[in-house]
Order: sequence, then C-alpha cells, then structure tokens
Amino acid sequence: MIEKLYEKYHQELVKWCQGMTDSFQTAEELVQEAFLRAMLFEELLTMLDEGQRRSWLYRTVKNMYIDRIRHFSRETITEILPEKQKEPEELREAEWKDLLDSLPDIEGMLFSMRYLEGYNSRQIGEMLSLPPGTVRSKLSSARKHLKDVIGGK
Repeated sequence: MIEKLYEKYHQELVKWCQGMTDSFQTAEELVQEAFLRAMLFEELLTMLDEGQRRSWLYRTVKNMYIDRIRHFSRETITEILPEKQKEPEELREAEWKDLLDSLPDIEGMLFSMRYLEGYNSRQIGEMLSLPPGTVRSKLSSARKHLKDVIGGK
C-alpha cells in the first residue's frame, strides 16, 4: 500500500512542499521522511480511506516542516553572538511563521496552500477531500484569527 501511495502522491507532495520551503532538497527530504513514517503507521493508514491517507501525508509533511523550523530557530538562537542584530527581513519572516503556527492545524495548512502557494478553494478541497465551502469557511476563520492576533500586538 505504501508503494501505491508513494507512486500516487510523491511528486504532488514534493511540489507542494517545495512551495512551502523554497527548497527542492528540503522538500524531497521531508517527503521521504513522511513516507518512512507512513511505513511505521501502515496499519493505521489501511483503516483510512484514500482522501484521509492523502490528508495524513500532507499533515505529516507540514508538521515535520514546522518541527524543522522550530528546531532550526532554537539552534540559531544559541549560535548568534549577542552583538549581532537580526535583519528586519529575518524578523518579519520569523513573525510570519509564528503567526502561521498560531493557527489551528487545518487552518494553518489551508492558509498556506491558499495564500502562499496560490491554490483556490476548489483545488484545495479536491486535494484534501473537503468541500470548497468548508475550505472557504476555514480560511475565513484563519483570517479572523490572524487579524485578532495582529490587532492584539
């Protein structure tokens, strides 16, 4: 079953992840690691339908990317000398990632797919086996959440 999932979703996941990471190599590594995890959870995946399996893969890749960012940010904080100041661009990127991390799982993924990768609600719905109306509703909730967080700063 994992081989079939790999054949069906590998290229799609790499392309999606490359848009998220801006690096083909990082995307490839994350997708490969997701399929290794899929092998560990094969019994669980056999109980899911096709759309749920696909969603599991997307969520796994996204979560691994977030974990990687968190690990990298902790790692670089200890390596930066006190005299060195972050560039304004780096601060904006870090704040943006924190904002996306503040969204509930599905909202963060949908927001990234819609506004960072350029998919429309129909395309996202097809990829994640969700009705387009549900996607739009979750995106609206994500925008409201971000507005509340930004307004509170």
